[in-house]
Amino acid sequence: MIKVTSTPADDKGCGWYHLSQKRKPRSSLKGIVQADWVVIGAGFTGLSAARRLADNFPNDNVLLIESQEVGYGASGRNSGFLIDLPHDIGAPDYIGDVKTAGMYLKLNLAAQDILRGLIKKFDIDCKMDPAGKYQSAVEPRGLEILKSYMGGLDRLGQEYHIIEEEELSDHIGTRFYKRALFTPGTILVQPAALVKGLAENLPKNVSLYEYTTITEFSASRKGVILNTSDGAIINAKKLVLTNNAFASKFGYMKGKLLPIFTYSSMTRVLTEEEQQRLGGKATWGIIPADPFGTTLRRTPDNRILVRNSFSYNNDGRSKPHLLPKVRNRHRRSYDNRFPMLPDVDFEYTWGGSLCMSRNHEGFFGELEPNVYGALCCNGLGTTKGTITGALLADWLAGDKNEMIEFLLNSPNPISNPPEPFLSLGININLMVSQYRAGIES
Repeated sequence: MIKVTSTPADDKGCGWYHLSQKRKPRSSLKGIVQADWVVIGAGFTGLSAARRLADNFPNDNVLLIESQEVGYGASGRNSGFLIDLPHDIGAPDYIGDVKTAGMYLKLNLAAQDILRGLIKKFDIDCKMDPAGKYQSAVEPRGLEILKSYMGGLDRLGQEYHIIEEEELSDHIGTRFYKRALFTPGTILVQPAALVKGLAENLPKNVSLYEYTTITEFSASRKGVILNTSDGAIINAKKLVLTNNAFASKFGYMKGKLLPIFTYSSMTRVLTEEEQQRLGGKATWGIIPADPFGTTLRRTPDNRILVRNSFSYNNDGRSKPHLLPKVRNRHRRSYDNRFPMLPDVDFEYTWGGSLCMSRNHEGFFGELEPNVYGALCCNGLGTTKGTITGALLADWLAGDKNEMIEFLLNSPNPISNPPEPFLSLGININLMVSQYRAGIES
């Protein structure tokens, strides 16, 4: 048996989770269970993979295993952007190779279609809003990045609008930014509400178990055996890993996945008078031109979300002692942007993980006989996780199409330097990059 070396443990402060509709978590797994398929990780990728496996194999039973509670982990902790456009932070223009970017555009649009359809079908109250996004800049470095991004979008033939400083406040209230590039295809959602709603409407042949932690497993050509922390045993034919960086704790893609944590704070609800003082549109989402800048959202219930700051947590687990420090940084970022709203306190502060790789590539396909994975979304888990989970299940059912072939033939994550150089180097690089972002952060 292979021991799982680390398991998820997120902090308790996520505003999205606490403000989403309460649900009764499913019970943890008990006893000895037989299954055709086991999917580990009930985030966007796992929910999508389990649903499509159930559809493709209607006579099979699918187990979906979540070590925490649906909506509490990484998929409920992002900023709720379902981005349509390629977003390659490793390319100067965010686009890179046009042919590759075109395929990622096709994948992202397919993911949006899947989620829109499920939200409508099951009437999921996740505040879905086709509001687009503003990529905004204030410093010369950020403005140059916007200029490069415009060129990339031109090469890809995608629509955008440039909004200059003098009219930007009519859109987002704040006069902080000098320029924004608006793209209309992004959908904004309440992420925890969305994953909770998806979990509540799984096919009948999917059994969801929450608070079920896999501690050891074995895989062979005969199938897989998984043991849980509570002493339960799963005997399954096939295993699908959709747990991003924690796949390395199962021994797969070891030394290739990077659990990077980013941090958010969310204010209390703005009063009507404060809303009038702010002005701008009722809802909006801003991502920074500089990848290490600040992400902002004005939510449908009139809160302001601020997201910035990064840390590399090698074990993939939250470090709550960092929250007071990042909360102070969020306060400075907020004050710079919203001086007209000086007395609005933060109600929530939390961290959440991204799974990154050094070459910004993910993994899709077979890890070993009877073990498969859709892993490492590089910061686009809402859309990329949704579509790779679905396409992996289609591939396992024998389907072939352009998108599946693209994912199967894409490069895999490359190896990282050894420890302790890895942790030291990444955290220094994160600090330097955040410093270089200047007041963009």
